[in-house]
Amino acid sequence: MEKEGNKKWDNIKKRLQHQYRLVVMNDETFEEVGSYRLTWMNVYIALSVLLVFLVTIVSLLFIYTPIHRYLPGYSMTPKNSDLYRVEKRIAALEKEVNARDIYLQSIRDALTNNVKIEPENIKEEDEAQVAQTDKEIVEPNAEDYQLRKAVERGRFAGKDGEITSNIGTVNRSIEQMFFVPPLKGTTSSGFRPDKKHYGIDIIAPRNTAIKAVADGVVITSDWTYDTGNVIAVQHENNIVSFYKHNSVLLKKVGSFVKAGEAVAIIGNTGELTDGPHLHFELWYNGNPVNPAEYINF
Repeated sequence: MEKEGNKKWDNIKKRLQHQYRLVVMNDETFEEVGSYRLTWMNVYIALSVLLVFLVTIVSLLFIYTPIHRYLPGYSMTPKNSDLYRVEKRIAALEKEVNARDIYLQSIRDALTNNVKIEPENIKEEDEAQVAQTDKEIVEPNAEDYQLRKAVERGRFAGKDGEITSNIGTVNRSIEQMFFVPPLKGTTSSGFRPDKKHYGIDIIAPRNTAIKAVADGVVITSDWTYDTGNVIAVQHENNIVSFYKHNSVLLKKVGSFVKAGEAVAIIGNTGELTDGPHLHFELWYNGNPVNPAEYINF
């Protein structure tokens, strides 16, 4: 049996080593163009080398070129893909542009008094936070004391110098005046002078425009530590209105505003607030009065 196996192997080796001649001839003239000596072993080696070369070239193409992305089942690796990073950056820029468009639209609506107020959109947690803050006794700071003293004197210090109130010359009582609501919303805390709360707090949706309650001149448009962005308007008959905790102030000191004109955007600025709302105060002859008695919020 072993001899027969060795015989077969010897026959195979002889066949592999048996030489053949490959002749290339012109088909019309039968002229010999070339002649090559071949063996099955040489043919096998040549084909193997060619196959290895082709496999190497194809592998390199798939590894170092984008061709591999077209393979079925290929999944892009986020860490090593420039395309993935570019797409992620584009998505982030789209979100940023959309957010900026919404903000600019809210500013345009505020400036044109074209703001839709939907009290049902107020978050319950915002109302609870504001209500909780309103329960605390808040002592006025030094800035508030100075502002209230200025109201009593009718003289206000602006960035361009001192502004003297000359609007309070009309001789009629506050009951005879008509006031525009600064905004429509939910009242979370009322007028409580015994708790040093000299106004009312109104909760409304974010980006709601706050309007001047009557014609007047802006006497304060600044930021304070406790009440954030504050704007105050001097009206006729020695009446002053205050709007506190705003996110944006739309008017500067000395600007004349009409009743219903947007002067600020509701916000959550200052230390004495835990949710977006408006703290509104109304002063008459240097004394705070209950705004709810004269304005229908």
